[in-house]
Order: sequence, then C-alpha cells, then structure tokens
Amino acid sequence: MPIQLLPAQLANQIAAGEVVERPASVVKELVENSLDAQATQIDIELEKGGSKLIRIRDNGVGIAEAELVLALSRHATSKISSLADLEQIESLGFRGEALASISSVARLTLTSKPAQQAAAWQASAEGRDMAVELRPAAHPDGTSIDVVDLFFNTPARRRFLRSDKTEFTHIDELIKRLALSRFDVAWQLSHNGQVVRRLPVADTAAAKQKRLALICGRNFAEQALWIENQYGEIKLSGWILPAMACQAVSSGQYSYVNGRMMRDKLLNHAIRQAYGDWLAAELQPAFVLYLELPANDVDVNVHPAKHEVRFHQARLVHDFVVSALADALTQGQDSEPKPALAAESPSMTTSQTQVASPQPNSAAAQAAYATRHAATGYTKAPLYQPQQGRVTARAVHDSVAAKPAVASVRAQINYQAATLQAATEQVASPTPHYFLLENRFALCQEAEQLFMVDLPASIAIQWQLKVQSAPLLLPVRLTVASAEFEPLLAAADNFSALGFDLLLKDRTVIIRAVPIWLRHTAIGQWFGEFLSTLITVQTDGLAEALLDVLLRQGFLQADLLLGVYPAALSKAQRRALALSFDAATLQIRKANDAH
Repeated sequence: MPIQLLPAQLANQIAAGEVVERPASVVKELVENSLDAQATQIDIELEKGGSKLIRIRDNGVGIAEAELVLALSRHATSKISSLADLEQIESLGFRGEALASISSVARLTLTSKPAQQAAAWQASAEGRDMAVELRPAAHPDGTSIDVVDLFFNTPARRRFLRSDKTEFTHIDELIKRLALSRFDVAWQLSHNGQVVRRLPVADTAAAKQKRLALICGRNFAEQALWIENQYGEIKLSGWILPAMACQAVSSGQYSYVNGRMMRDKLLNHAIRQAYGDWLAAELQPAFVLYLELPANDVDVNVHPAKHEVRFHQARLVHDFVVSALADALTQGQDSEPKPALAAESPSMTTSQTQVASPQPNSAAAQAAYATRHAATGYTKAPLYQPQQGRVTARAVHDSVAAKPAVASVRAQINYQAATLQAATEQVASPTPHYFLLENRFALCQEAEQLFMVDLPASIAIQWQLKVQSAPLLLPVRLTVASAEFEPLLAAADNFSALGFDLLLKDRTVIIRAVPIWLRHTAIGQWFGEFLSTLITVQTDGLAEALLDVLLRQGFLQADLLLGVYPAALSKAQRRALALSFDAATLQIRKANDAH
C-alpha cells in the first residue's frame, strides 16, 4: 500500500481514540475549556450517563462568530501559538484536538456569545464529513456545548461503554476533582433531569471547608491537616489525613500541579513515602494537595489525557514533597492531647501519667518507630493556625496538658511519691523514675526525699556536653527584625556550639542544620519567637533560655527530650537542683501564675 495522507475524518477519529475514552473524557475536555475561558459558573447536564446527552454551559468569555468554524477544526487553539508557549503552558488545554475529536464521534452543537458581540451564533458538526453549519441563535454571554449520541457512528466503541450508572459515577468523580481545583467556580451537575450536585462559589475559609466536607466527607474535613510549605519557587499546600485516621478505603486522593488535576507516579510515590512506617500496607492515604511551580519547570505534554507530567527537577520536587508532608504528618501524629495529672484519681497507673504517644498501625511499624525515636530524639510539636505556621489540624484540642490547680499540688506530690516508691521497688532500671509537671519540671525521688528538677537548666548542661547536629533537607529562611539582628550576630558562635548551622544574609537568617532532636519541630515558628526575646538573653545562658521557650510553649515535649539526655536526671544534677517540698510547691505556683 503506498504512503498517503489520511482523510481528515479518519485522522480525527484516530485522535478521538486517545482523547475520548468514555463520556467522562468528553466532560473533562469541555469543562477544562470553560475554565480556560474564565468561567465562574459551569452547569453540566447529562442523560443516560452521558451517552445520550452531555451539555456544558458556562459564563466564560465566549467564542466570536468568525472563529466558531475554526474552533471545530483540528489543531486550532487560542492557548498557544509558538514553541516557546509549549514549553511553559499555563492553560488546561493547548492541543486544539478536543472539539474536532468529539465532533467526529458524536453530534456536536456549539453556541457562544462574547460580551462584546451583539448576538449569539451556533455551529453544528457531526460524524462522517464533519461539515460545520453556522446559524444565529439566542444565548446569554458565555458558551454552551451539546454532545448528543456519543459514538453513534462507531458501534464498536459504543459497546465498550458501561452501564449508565457506572458512566455517571466516573463523571461525578471527575466533577469532584475539578471542583476541588477551583473554589472560585460554582458547579452544578444534573443527571436525567435531577440536580445531583450543586456547589456554590467558595470564597471564604468556611465555604472551602464546607465544599471539602461535601466532596471528601465530613471525617476528612474535620481530621485533615492543612499544610502550606514553600521552597524557592516551589509551593505545596492542601490537606492530608494523618496516618491514624486513614482507612482501607480512601476518602479521596486528589493532587494538582499548577491547578491541573493529576495522577502522577512521582507525586504518589512521594506522598506514600512521607507516611513511612506510620501507614500500614493495607491502609490508603487521603489527601487534597496543590503543587505550584514555574510553568517552564514542568512538561504537561507527555500524556494523551494529560494525567501525568514530567518535572525538570524531579528529584528536588520529590524530596520537597516528602519533606513537607513528613513534617506535617509528624506534627499531626503528635497532636494528641496529654492527660493532666489527676490528684484525686488513686486508680491512675504509672503509664497513665506519661504523655500519650500515638502508635503505628503494625508490629513492624512499631519496631521501626521505636528505633527511629531512639536514634533521632523525635519530638512533639504543636499545631498552628494557617496564618501563623504551616500545619493546622481541624478540631484538635490543645496538646499541652491541663495545668493542675495550686490547691491540689500537695496531694499530687504525695500521690506521685507513693507511686514512685512502688515503681522503684518493683523495677530495676538505670533510668531514674520521674513525673513531669507543666512540661518543665521533673518530680524525682531519691531515698526518702523528693526533688524537683528544673529541666531547662539541667538539660542545658547535658546539651552542651553532647551536641548532635542534623542538616535540614530544606533550609528554613526567616526575616530578622532590625532589633534582633545584632543580638543574633553576637550569639552566632554560641548557636554553632549547640549544633546550629546559621547563615545571616541581608537581614535574613537561613537555618541549615539544628540539633537532631529539633529536626522534626516547627523550626520557623519557635525560632522566630525566640529571636524576639534574644536581646534579653545572656550569651552563656543561650541553651537554657532556648529550652525554656521550647518546653514552656509546648514546641518540645520534655519526656522525649529526656530520652536523648537521661543524664539530666542524674544524682549529681538532682542534688544541685534539689528543692524542698515547700519550695517545690512554691515553684509550681509560680509556674501556674506565669501561664
């Protein structure tokens, strides 16, 4: 057979095989055109799962009369015009194949009116010769597209369609994905004359939360962590469900790159890796994540349906996503509220008075969890509001233990002393037995005497003797106020001696490494707060002052830090910091007053 050019109709049907897999594919292409046309209201009407009718209406900019026929031609688009445009695509559509491909396997009618045009015009094309008929029509500003009798001229393709219910389910899932990508657009989905989904514009935080609950479920909306992290020009934001709330059936896995919905293998691998040992193999992660980066750093022209992309700095993107999500999940896992010391609960056991630590979902994960904690000094961190930090948990109680009433302090110490005595007699351990008060004081017993250890002072001594530093995958950048710059510069050597690697440049401090037990805390939050108090800190008391901020404000949990520096409760330290019973009561009263 000699080489010859294919007829236009045959070429379009071949292209349709890649673009139009099922009714949901048609809806996707047409709705993306509406979004590119700056529509703020999109209505989708279906009959028989979309096989009989797909109608998309929008209030976008519309198509001029002179361009209607061209719009139904293959490789005709307003999105790009040169190779340079192809290398930095910012629109959802760009190939100019969708309308021509759809009209080759269905009866398509396109009606449109730009705001500056006096009247609307309608273009129709169907099957075989695909001749376009143009006529005037009545239509408000915007565009409507009717796709009737999908695959009417390709019976083999039509036989591969599933039931109307199945095809509608695919379309409904598609609209949910699109609605989560554009909160500024109102959506309405109807099937066989019945409105199935109506989503108004979500232009407030409460409205966005409501849309999230409608699409992903109330449990996801209430338990998901909000994350917002940035490295250079790469930004990641959205919601992710803590591992302890994940189930075997996911409540939603939605990822977007520059506003384009995506099922990218690299992103999925990074998300799963971020969960690590916390998520058992049989459980599914749940997330709604938005990755934003310069358009010229990502190639979207690598998949027929544009479900995957290629990153020019794939390794950097992967590691950034893993690091950002791992930090969020770490803080989420450690957000469980601690039980307060209960003076009037004689049935309380020793284990009940310790800080509640979340456990992984499998035996293997528990072993890895224990090993990782022992090696890194894994620490708890509080959760923040979006405007103050990077991670927010919905409906999570304050993670700091409730403060004991001053009147019950004596009863608490009496009870804790009895419990300590029993534990000391029954368990032989080189680690001293202790109870924590206010996440700052350790109540210890030696022989018949009680001691109250001030942890910032005691641990500061051990910290300076045993410094372990860990580099950060993504350095933290903070702006330094004028009043904070000189004190920070003066304390630079002291920070270095404690395991910090700081770079001061143009009123900006770049934190490149921290002590290993601070690596998983919200560094950008507590370091900024500590800088505001640095001017009052003596250089030789830097370690104690920093620990005081970390422990007092709940950025770091004392029990986990004592796992790194158990010698802080050694006999020598306890003698040096021993307090009488009355002095201990006074000290606790002062701490409560300070809070």
